[in-house]
Amino acid sequence: MTLPRTLRSRAAAIALPTVGLLALAGCASGDGGNGGGDAGGDNTILVGTTDSVTHLDPAGSYDNGSLTLQTQVFPYLVNTAENSTEVVPDLAETAEFTGPNEYTVTLPEGLKWANGNDLTSSDVKFTFDRQLAIADPNGPSSLLFNLESVEAPDDTTVVFHLKSENDQTFPMVLTSFPGAIVDEESFAADAVTPDEDIVEANAFGGPYSITDYTFNELVELTPNENYQGLHEPAANDGVIINYYAESSNLKLAVQEGEVDVAYRSLSASDVADLSADENLAVHDGPGGEIRYIVFNFNTQPYGASTDEADPAKALAVRQAVASLIDREALSEDVYDGTYTPLYSYVPQGFAGAIEPLKDMYGDGDGGPSAEAAAQFLADAGIETPVPLALQYSPDHYGPSSADEYAMIEQQLEADGLFDVTLAGTEWVQYSDDRVNDVYPAYQLGWFPDYSDADNYLTPFFLQENFLVNHYDDQEVNDLILQQASTPDTAEREALIEQIQTLVAEDLSTVPYLQGAQVAVSAADVEGIVLDASFKLRMASLTR
Repeated sequence: MTLPRTLRSRAAAIALPTVGLLALAGCASGDGGNGGGDAGGDNTILVGTTDSVTHLDPAGSYDNGSLTLQTQVFPYLVNTAENSTEVVPDLAETAEFTGPNEYTVTLPEGLKWANGNDLTSSDVKFTFDRQLAIADPNGPSSLLFNLESVEAPDDTTVVFHLKSENDQTFPMVLTSFPGAIVDEESFAADAVTPDEDIVEANAFGGPYSITDYTFNELVELTPNENYQGLHEPAANDGVIINYYAESSNLKLAVQEGEVDVAYRSLSASDVADLSADENLAVHDGPGGEIRYIVFNFNTQPYGASTDEADPAKALAVRQAVASLIDREALSEDVYDGTYTPLYSYVPQGFAGAIEPLKDMYGDGDGGPSAEAAAQFLADAGIETPVPLALQYSPDHYGPSSADEYAMIEQQLEADGLFDVTLAGTEWVQYSDDRVNDVYPAYQLGWFPDYSDADNYLTPFFLQENFLVNHYDDQEVNDLILQQASTPDTAEREALIEQIQTLVAEDLSTVPYLQGAQVAVSAADVEGIVLDASFKLRMASLTR
């Protein structure tokens, strides 16, 4: 790509008009200080990423690339401060439970969108009503499973009515994907709004507005003078985000100073190389990312819609796959130990995490076992090799995905138990295909929406779930709902452990790796915070 080489000159070109705008905004904002950062010199930050955007509209996306951009431009009622997991008011003035099934938020008076439209409780009600109405298969509406209705009795009051009492997770949900508030005068009520329409309407209320937008190529962010919220106004003059198709280009860009920050995704070897450069700094944060294989219960071998449909045989196929994956080899040989083996659905470090997959499959101690896999297949009367179509995304989960899935293919085929057809599809197409029964088995990764074990259970295993893979277990569904409304910590953790054991028996997915957050920046860049929110807040970046 030649585009990155234009970024530094482009940043310089927009610096002076941006400074002028910020100076005026600073005069207008008075003590509130919500108008932008320091106006001394060119402090435009250049960010590079390989994480593509699915949709700018929060109702149409549930992926890390989209969230990274949405976090910069949309407001949230509540949020977490840097390096904290406590949910506190953000756009809101107050936010609290006012009854077992009632969560009430009050807004400050006089809030405005970047386009000058009033931002009121009506926008908030509209936001959540449309999430539930649209229920896009690639969207986050499944996180709102406990939301019954939203009431806006006046311009500054919002009342959320919940289905179950004592919901321990609802405030955390509001900090995540479905919590991004949108302008009801600019968004459609019953359909995902096109990116270009949102940008043209300047329908933004976060720290930034988007002033230039080329889908998955370049985004120019300018500080929003109407922003009010938990975090400080932008400490920079603006941000330019450039999207790279290849991580090798991203690595070269940060090496040569064409971007100030490289955020997702560099390979483990790239990070190791860059860490030796005295002009660069490597930043890391807490883990929480997981990698896993999803099975489509309709189209996998012996799935419900196949000619040889047989639930017992379909389960045996999943059990055999779970027994053949060598997590240690994937961790060390593909990721140089930067990802660690994962034997459960809730990663280590979260309350309630256990490791049922380690005992149930493979050699019973975390290692693979062809003998155990063959036994599962033989007991179900399955002839080998079993044909298995396995899909992965070469661009969304970093440059090592091809090596990762080539190794998984090799592990599955090594003893003649499977005949794997491996294929890769770029993310924008992949995200549509996977929810339309195109892939019998496929790669996904997960970046948590909030720091709680629930976020590794609710989106995947409720009857209406993000995976749309036709997994449906009433007992699991009921237990997930029960744990979310259980206030006693010990009792809730016991339920979380029980859920993990049950889903390990069903194997809707097979988790196998857990990773950490990494960013690489120029040595003089400050304000990079990688915390348990799993969000990169670009407003704090400066140099």
